[in-house]
Amino acid sequence: MITDEALMLAVADGDMEAFDTLVRRHQQAAWSTAFRFLRNEDDARDIVQSAFIKLLEAAPRYRPTAALKTFLTCIVTRLCLDWVEKKRPVAMAVLPETADPSPSQERAMLDDGLAAAVRGALSALGASQRMALILRHYEELSYAQIGEAMDLSPKAVERLLARGRLALREAMEKAGGGGFLPLTRL
Repeated sequence: MITDEALMLAVADGDMEAFDTLVRRHQQAAWSTAFRFLRNEDDARDIVQSAFIKLLEAAPRYRPTAALKTFLTCIVTRLCLDWVEKKRPVAMAVLPETADPSPSQERAMLDDGLAAAVRGALSALGASQRMALILRHYEELSYAQIGEAMDLSPKAVERLLARGRLALREAMEKAGGGGFLPLTRL
């Protein structure tokens, strides 16, 4: 299999098939990051489309000093943060009502309710804290990778995550969700 970096160098030489391969490899991960942050499918799709356009435009200047996935995550992250600076509201998830749930449906509703509470608490955080938490707990990026994506030092990322986790925990406690943070169910 051809590496992402080799494909990107081919894109720099005008190979659009290589670009198509990169899009197919990374569009789901890029969309997932954008959706977790924005909570809106259409906006996430727009961000991802813009990110791949920026990736294509950057191809002639690309140097394989970092993994392409990290480079793309950086683009998606910055587009999401720019989106928030434009003061577009973050959509809140609303749980559907169901009648007479079975025990398994009841457990699923509790899990969904907890996930919705986490999403609500996350959406109340500042954009930088929210993005750092998403990149760390959902995309499983290292502090260094998050720092690269957000243009911060790893130590600044560590502090940002600590403040974000504390604010998230406090928001969950106020909402009656306790201090438990099911970050895997966003």
